[in-house]
Amino acid sequence: MKHPPQVKIAATYMRGGTSKGVFFRLQDLPAAARVPGAARDALLLRVIGSPDPYGKQIDGMGGATSSTSKTVIVAPSERPDHDVDYLFGQVSIDQPFVDWSGNCGNLSAAVGPFAIASGMVDAARIPRDGVCVVRIWQANIGKTIVAHVPVTNGAVQETGDFELDGVTFPAAEVQLEFMDPAAEEEGGGGAMFPTGQLVDELEVPGVGTLRATMINAGIPTIFIDAAAVGYTGMELQDAINGDPRALAMFETIRAHGAVRMGLIAHVDEAAKRQHTPKVAFVAPPAAYTASSGKAVAAEDIDLLVRALSMGKLHHAMMGTAAVAIGTAAAIPGTLVNLAAGGGARTAVRFGHPSGTLRVGAEAAEADGQWRVTKAIMSRSARVLMEGMVRVPADAA
Repeated sequence: MKHPPQVKIAATYMRGGTSKGVFFRLQDLPAAARVPGAARDALLLRVIGSPDPYGKQIDGMGGATSSTSKTVIVAPSERPDHDVDYLFGQVSIDQPFVDWSGNCGNLSAAVGPFAIASGMVDAARIPRDGVCVVRIWQANIGKTIVAHVPVTNGAVQETGDFELDGVTFPAAEVQLEFMDPAAEEEGGGGAMFPTGQLVDELEVPGVGTLRATMINAGIPTIFIDAAAVGYTGMELQDAINGDPRALAMFETIRAHGAVRMGLIAHVDEAAKRQHTPKVAFVAPPAAYTASSGKAVAAEDIDLLVRALSMGKLHHAMMGTAAVAIGTAAAIPGTLVNLAAGGGARTAVRFGHPSGTLRVGAEAAEADGQWRVTKAIMSRSARVLMEGMVRVPADAA
């Protein structure tokens, strides 16, 4: 019996923020995978090592968490005033599908460095020493991200002293601007608040009626009060991920919120749309000990936020959810804003399981509608490995 050989595909394994993923140039993919469809999904699943009923992704590049089961495809952009097009695929760990419904804010920090190193940015715009501005078209949600990438001796600077809670070692700071971050989701009407309300009464069978802020910004997100579901907002991963009933409850909230936001027509569709929307719970500031053992003082944060991604409590905070947090915090009356003390604000520092994060947003109200022109936060990125990823030929 003959067995297919392995094929080699040029790839780069990168950390961006608190996530890791396999990065590809579109031109390096096999011909069938250069366009959306089953061939592309099958290839990326095999690269990452999914679906894996053991939940470990041992036979692939994935790390068996939502933060490390990620792929990115980058190509030179044909859009005016953009350098590259960036497409993000969230690979399911135990199911045979890739979710293309949203962005990854953490890996967004690695797209600019990858684009520069791959020769996709005009050399005339790359300073010998300084900051290179990379204009990114986020193809999943149709939005612009502007990355400010440090450059030394004409190359991307990766090392530095910028510290990011959730990442063990310091690195160079990459500032990201998410322009006009209100997501224009199919079926969501393009509104920042798809229900037309800053706070809704969300009926969830088996849970009750919850006050919820449902927002399309960065990524569609459902915010609820921690106390309403029996939590304090100080929880670490094990408190949620080790409790099957809690995970089932949050998934039920997510499914019913997705219907209310117009993202899906029926709750049964949520299983095929794991990446979006996110569910997060918020609480006023309180002192707690982060997962690293670091003490977080109540006076050092504006509020507490815990968020779930791909059915599990995130170890830190998804970058896109941070955009949603910053945006909602800037709009008086949302649950996020109220947890932070209410009133007008242009930035917020929140506590998450790994520590703290600051995010800013510029919001304005006109004719009764809120609009956020941009959200700003800093991350870091680093190449971990580059070369060739191998997959059996029948997957390519």
